[in-house]
Amino acid sequence: MSYFAIAGLQLALGQSDNLSRLEAETRLTCQRFPWVDMVIFSELAPFGSHPAFREPMPGPTEERLQALARELQIWLVPGSMYERAGDQVFNTVQVINPQGEIVSRYRKMYPFQPYEQGISAGNEFVVFDVPDVGRFGVSICYDMWVPETIRAMVWQGAEVIIHPTMTGTLDRELECCMARTHAVTNQCYFVDINSAGNLGNGQSIVVGPDGDILYQAGTTEQVIALELDLNRVRRSRERGVLGLGQILKSYRDHDVIFPQYQGDRSPYLDRLDTLKVSGRAALCRKPTEL
Repeated sequence: MSYFAIAGLQLALGQSDNLSRLEAETRLTCQRFPWVDMVIFSELAPFGSHPAFREPMPGPTEERLQALARELQIWLVPGSMYERAGDQVFNTVQVINPQGEIVSRYRKMYPFQPYEQGISAGNEFVVFDVPDVGRFGVSICYDMWVPETIRAMVWQGAEVIIHPTMTGTLDRELECCMARTHAVTNQCYFVDINSAGNLGNGQSIVVGPDGDILYQAGTTEQVIALELDLNRVRRSRERGVLGLGQILKSYRDHDVIFPQYQGDRSPYLDRLDTLKVSGRAALCRKPTEL
């Protein structure tokens, strides 16, 4: 079986406990679209972006999400939430199967520094298998700005990238461009689900392995229910994008050694200033001081 149906929930959520609403919207989605196999929330959907709502994992919120997946017999990728782990806080998304089991937890590798302050970075890629369907990878928001993160999951066999995000800024259009780029250069599906309202400006996008936009939402609330055919990924990787470039084979077969993967620091990048919020003083510096 190569078909797999997803529903991305682009919702206007608040900086508070949104869990009851997410449960209700998920039940409604499964009533309207009973053929859906997986429901996906946007980044930090359950509680918003304030780390005061952090919880250990396992924890009470995770247990409610597990119960929801088990009740509806769906795969559930509930956006993400802040995870308390000792004295650290991570931005973490769970993958829950239809039996209500935690298949994996992914900690965001690239918190949006220097703005997402106090959040630790994860260091493990997550791919998981949907039995008899295919392999999926998980990424969160700013991770997509470092393309190596997506390629690493594809290197491990990922055919679909699930990417919850929470973007309400003017770079959202650039992220939509990147979603298409990641899909076509990795010959995979890229499922990017953003929030709406106070937490995001929507424009969720689902892209096919030839870089084709399967659907792009507007800025208001919407349920994006689509069926993916993973045979398209396999066909693209075998024949090439649009029957042309066989990108992953070219990447596999070339014996180039990329210097950025050898563990050494870049003398050029080390010349850049520290990672910090740019202020008015920085904007007023003379060009020679930049």
